[in-house]
Amino acid sequence: MDFGVVLQTDPPASHVVATMRRAEERGFRYGWTFDSSVLWQEPFVIYSRILEHTERLVVGPMVTNPSTRTPEVTASTFATLNDMYGNRTVCGIGRGDSAMRVAGRAPNTLARLGESIRVIRDLAEGREADVGGHALRIPWVRDGRLPVWMAAYGPKALRMTGELADGFILQLADPFLTEWMVKAVRDAAAAAGRDPSDVTICVAAPAYVGDDLAHAREQCRWFGGMVGNHVADLVSRYGEHSGIVPEALTSYIKAREGYDYAHHGRSGNPDTAFVPDEIVDRFCLLGPPGAQLEKLHRLRELGVDQFALYAMHDARDATIDAYGEQIIPELAG
Repeated sequence: MDFGVVLQTDPPASHVVATMRRAEERGFRYGWTFDSSVLWQEPFVIYSRILEHTERLVVGPMVTNPSTRTPEVTASTFATLNDMYGNRTVCGIGRGDSAMRVAGRAPNTLARLGESIRVIRDLAEGREADVGGHALRIPWVRDGRLPVWMAAYGPKALRMTGELADGFILQLADPFLTEWMVKAVRDAAAAAGRDPSDVTICVAAPAYVGDDLAHAREQCRWFGGMVGNHVADLVSRYGEHSGIVPEALTSYIKAREGYDYAHHGRSGNPDTAFVPDEIVDRFCLLGPPGAQLEKLHRLRELGVDQFALYAMHDARDATIDAYGEQIIPELAG
């Protein structure tokens, strides 16, 4: 199992770079960041510094979207980083939540997302792509490689992930839901004539190493609110009791009243009081290393190839260090 760390690009950028270096030294292989141009600093500028100051770390957004940058700009940016640092990027992409809504726009359609996945990957790897009816190719790309991993929860998005994407990003660590969603992605891949094992499975969630579970829950409760944004979209589309989406994912948002993106992805978010302890425990990894290892072993048995650790809490460095010392050596490889 591989391990990644997920950060927000809060200023100063030097702290983001230093934390990514620390993570690589502790055995993490991936460095991810949020991508929301208004809320945080521009991640692709910071990626160049991370790549310069690390040796093997693979970097990318969790997640970008097809509209805040056009697909050809996104492809060229990744291709430039790869040309400079040797194919050490990955493109995590989704419909767009905070980046789009903060700018007063709705998330992208799945049709636009699917088209953009093809265009970004083809252009970044040096192939010709149709962009708005125009045949484009980036002429200077040589031996480019850009895996595109798609974030998804709902049935249509899960199907598209299996059909098109190189990887699946699932932003929660509940074993029941992981099993259900991984199966949906792999079934879609098989139906599309692909080898299901070619789709890398990445589970991303907060982890907090420590014995004070009450404090850890409060530090990570924000994550249930973030996931709740996506869940609310699914409920509005399919209904709470449709049977199309598991109620284990949808039932907890009944008391949700609203969401202020000024607190997005941050501990102490006042809009996440509706998130019960049970959801925090199911969606996150909390407690001493032994408890986290038990859950990670279960996730690996379900086919998870990477666990990406959200580190937005007051024990960021301590948790990264604990993973490097006690958890990654037990599961890496």
